[in-house]
Amino acid sequence: MGSVFDQAAQIEKKVVTGDRKKYYRFRPAPFYGGIATADCVGCPLKCVFCWSGFPRDHPGKAGKWYTSEQVFDRLAAIAREKGYSQLRVSGNEPTLGRDHLISLLEKVENTSYQFILETSGVLIDEQYAGMLSPFKNIHVRVSLKGTCEQEFAVLTGLPPEGFRLQLRALKALKDHNVSCHPAAMVSFSPPHHIRELEERLSSISPDFYLEKEEVILYPLVRKRLQGAGLLLRK
Repeated sequence: MGSVFDQAAQIEKKVVTGDRKKYYRFRPAPFYGGIATADCVGCPLKCVFCWSGFPRDHPGKAGKWYTSEQVFDRLAAIAREKGYSQLRVSGNEPTLGRDHLISLLEKVENTSYQFILETSGVLIDEQYAGMLSPFKNIHVRVSLKGTCEQEFAVLTGLPPEGFRLQLRALKALKDHNVSCHPAAMVSFSPPHHIRELEERLSSISPDFYLEKEEVILYPLVRKRLQGAGLLLRK
């Protein structure tokens, strides 16, 4: 079982080169009241509830290369057509390829759009949070994989210490005054684990409200859960 950083380094070599990164889809989406979405390729986590199939599991083969300017232009075109005020990168892990993401955010910053950064947060340390802090048009949604270290390991197949990296990201973002909030996959969590997580989050910031995610049983997700032998909490 390699570390999160080992996995991220291996994936990044396959999906990022300079200002270019691999994406497999651009689309309007109904979330957040309507948002233009670019789905990127590659993630260092292998969550058993993940809905991304080929682009996550075969990053070297999936997607096409786009510069940050091309990504912005595609997102802005969708937003104009649909009347959206929000943009995001989703699908896999947007924080892979730091320079690419920062370049994209620089283009968003000169507009009236808000950018929603959906991330596991495992790669966001003090330095990364500091690089995000100048941008006023960004909100970061940190998606926690479970509610504790043990659940993180079961759900991602990576060492349990990775969960603390997610909490570290939230603290770093708060310390650098970056707008953010935590979400957590709670479908596999007993109520007392959820309460304990809320206490941990409160110690980072009393302003945090935990967004509770429930698994959506797409066919691929159901297959993955069956293969992992996981039964959903009733």
